[in-house]
Amino acid sequence: MSTGRLAVVTGASSGIGEATARELCRLGWRCVLLARRVDRLEALGGELGAEWEACDVADRAQVDEVAARVLERHPAIDLLVNNAGIPARGSFLDIDPERIERAIDVNYLGGVWCLRAFRPGLRAGEGHVVNVVSVAGTVAFAPAGAYAASKHAQLAFSRSTAALLRGSGIRVHTVLPGFVETEGFPQRTKLRSRLLRRFVIEADDVARAIVRAVEQDKGEVTVPWFPYRLVSISQALLPGLVARMAAGATGHRDE
Repeated sequence: MSTGRLAVVTGASSGIGEATARELCRLGWRCVLLARRVDRLEALGGELGAEWEACDVADRAQVDEVAARVLERHPAIDLLVNNAGIPARGSFLDIDPERIERAIDVNYLGGVWCLRAFRPGLRAGEGHVVNVVSVAGTVAFAPAGAYAASKHAQLAFSRSTAALLRGSGIRVHTVLPGFVETEGFPQRTKLRSRLLRRFVIEADDVARAIVRAVEQDKGEVTVPWFPYRLVSISQALLPGLVARMAAGATGHRDE
C-alpha cells in the first residue's frame, strides 16, 4: 500500500478497530477514527496523529452528519473499515429484547449506514471496503443466537455489496475472525471449551489480516483459517451435527 492514503475506521476506540488504526498508521495511512467513546478517541487520535469523530453507527442520522463533515474535509477516501460491533450473549429466549435490537442496529445496520454515507467519497477504481464480520456469521450458535443472527445479516450484506460494487472498481472484502480476545469480547474467561480457548487470537492478528485482504485483494478471509474455515464448511454440509456440537462446546459462561 502506498503512504498517504485515507482510511475511515469504525469502532476504533478499542479492540480490532484500535489495532487496525494502529497498523494502518504504522504503514503510513492517514486515519479518521469513529466510535462512541470520546475520551478513548481523543487519546488514540492524539497518539496516532489521526482525526476522529464521535459516532454511533446505529444512528443513521448521526452517521450521515459525521460522513458529511468527513467528506467535506476529505472528498476522496481509499478505505472504509466497518468494524463497529457489540456482543449479544444469550439465547433468543433469555436475552434482553433491547440487546437483540441493539446487536442488529450496530453489527448489521451500522455497516449499511456507513457504506451508504461514505460511498460518494470512495475512490472509483481504487476504493476498498472491509466488513469485519465473524465466523459466527457462518455458524448458528444457539448460546449466542442474537449475535450470530446479526453477523449472518452482516455477512449477507457484505457479499451482496461485493457483487453490487464490483463493476465500479470498489472492492469489498469480508474478514471473518474466530474468537478474538478484546475488551468487549473477553473470550478466554467466557468460553467453556478448553480446546476452543487454544484458538483464541488477538486483535493485532485481525488487523494484519485486514491489511493483507486489501493489499492482496482477497474477497473473503477467515482468521485463522484453521480450524474456523472447516467449521464454516461443516455448517453448510452438516448443519445438524454442527448445531449439536455448538450447543455444548461453544457456549459461554455466565459469570
